[in-house]
Amino acid sequence: MEHQEEHLQSAAWLTDIVIGMSDGLTVPFALAAGLSGAVSSTGIIVIAGIAEIAAGSIAMGLGGYLAGKTEIDHYNSELKREYREVEQVPEKEKEEVREFFENLGLSEDIQKQAVEEIARDKQKWVDFMMKYELGLDKPDPKRATKSAMNIGLSYVVGGLVPLSPYFFINTPVDALKISVLVTLICLFIFGYFKSRMTGIHPWAGALRVMLIGAVAAGAAFGVAKIFQ
Repeated sequence: MEHQEEHLQSAAWLTDIVIGMSDGLTVPFALAAGLSGAVSSTGIIVIAGIAEIAAGSIAMGLGGYLAGKTEIDHYNSELKREYREVEQVPEKEKEEVREFFENLGLSEDIQKQAVEEIARDKQKWVDFMMKYELGLDKPDPKRATKSAMNIGLSYVVGGLVPLSPYFFINTPVDALKISVLVTLICLFIFGYFKSRMTGIHPWAGALRVMLIGAVAAGAAFGVAKIFQ
């Protein structure tokens, strides 16, 4: 019988989409719900919603860019330090490599052989130390820009879902009813696939994401009614 690996590995772009879509569905939904309890014109809600989506997508995208840039800068900084240590204290670095193989349970002869083999090529040696000593994989040099685009666009797509009924319905409360139905369905579907990707029970995860969105929108609507 063939053995199939079932470990979940989420691509970076998929993680970005989850981040952007999650906030995109929830924040504009709560904003539209709150305004629906305070104003009588869907036009105001549409304008405010579009403004929030624009600001939110830029803020989220910038956050993704800075996170990606920080990851790249951190990797490059550690890479320079590792090259410096290999050149200045090679015996200490060899000992760290040997300890790694010792922890794997290899014999002393195999440890020494592996250390000498790795130490022959400085670049491979440094790459080995980066990955197995520091646990750092080389990031995509375009990661920061890609992350900003993925998160920002996902936020826009998610934000248009709860706002879309207000484009076609003139009464805010009536538009809210459709918005609640559509958005909660989307949140449930989104939560289901997000939970499957992260290894959480999909139905429980879907229900949790949907309830968070519902509570946020309900709270915003209630607060607006109280201070109306």
